[in-house]
Amino acid sequence: MISQIAERLKKYIDPFLMGCILFSCVVGLFVLYSASGGSFDRVGSQLLNILAALTIMWLAANTSPHYLERIALPLFILGLLMLVGVALFGEISHGARRWLNLGIGRIQPSELMKIAAPMMLAWYFSRREQSLRWLDYGVAALLLVVPVGLIMKQPDLGTALIVTAAGFYVLFLAGLSWKILAGGAVSVAVMAPIFWSMLHDYQRRRIEILFDPYQDPLGAGYHTIQASIALGSGGLAGKGWMEGTQSQLDFLPERTTDFIFAVFGEEFGFLGNVLLLILFMLLIGRGLVISSQAQNTFTRLLAGSITLTFFTYVFVNIGMVSGILPVVGVPLPFVSYGGTSLVTILLGFGILMSIHTHKTLMSTS
Repeated sequence: MISQIAERLKKYIDPFLMGCILFSCVVGLFVLYSASGGSFDRVGSQLLNILAALTIMWLAANTSPHYLERIALPLFILGLLMLVGVALFGEISHGARRWLNLGIGRIQPSELMKIAAPMMLAWYFSRREQSLRWLDYGVAALLLVVPVGLIMKQPDLGTALIVTAAGFYVLFLAGLSWKILAGGAVSVAVMAPIFWSMLHDYQRRRIEILFDPYQDPLGAGYHTIQASIALGSGGLAGKGWMEGTQSQLDFLPERTTDFIFAVFGEEFGFLGNVLLLILFMLLIGRGLVISSQAQNTFTRLLAGSITLTFFTYVFVNIGMVSGILPVVGVPLPFVSYGGTSLVTILLGFGILMSIHTHKTLMSTS
């Protein structure tokens, strides 16, 4: 009986992905314990977040890709309606309107769009693959611009960046011409002043600080300066677990969330950073393999987008902490404290597992 239950639980789970994910979560708990000053409450809360996210990942892994394809359009429409609901009735917290109160609890619809947007675009291109024209890319771009615009209005620059990246990867993998990409880059450059005027004051300030954080060392530049000190003081092998001065002496802000990589770098040094990056690259590599082996256009585009979006999480967070990108509030996967983004990331990996394992079962049946 127990063996049957165990077999059922692991039937649609990819062992390699699961092993890397679990190891990453364990590393994250150790770093979080240090970053939180030895808080068992914070670690216990994150452990519950991990268990909830793993459950959702398992449910996604057991869901057929054909079913995911059928719900892509309804899920996207639901996400848009909830984003409109946030704009009209959302709760304001810390100057941002991002949450929607459903009576039985609050949800953040922008997180749903990290999955719903690439699913919708993958569904759209799978329907148009036989007669794909440049106009189809324009329609797809419009489908992406609408939710991103609503998320920017909240404002939530970090989530808007991730949703934009997730959608762009679908466009790119669907065969978007390099000429169009080059034209788009030129257009963005030309319209940069307009985009700049649309940013909030604090967003413009973050970009300015990127070039010279010492112009406001105790204000907007404080996060970047302290993170750079922490990373540099870690040296080659680090100061040791729970021995980082920047975090343990409370110099490093947001050390359990967005800037936890600085804690990791200070305690485990350059070698620890390299090992963590290798772990992330193994996850990304496995995701790209699954994408390349997908059976149809929908699963190939969706798997590729999920994998490259995970890369974006890692790249933006580490770039932000290292001072080469502006601070945009993107967490480090499996390491930063928080449940919402963790659920979204593991939901994506559950979909990856579903795409791989259902393909394998179909090909052997």
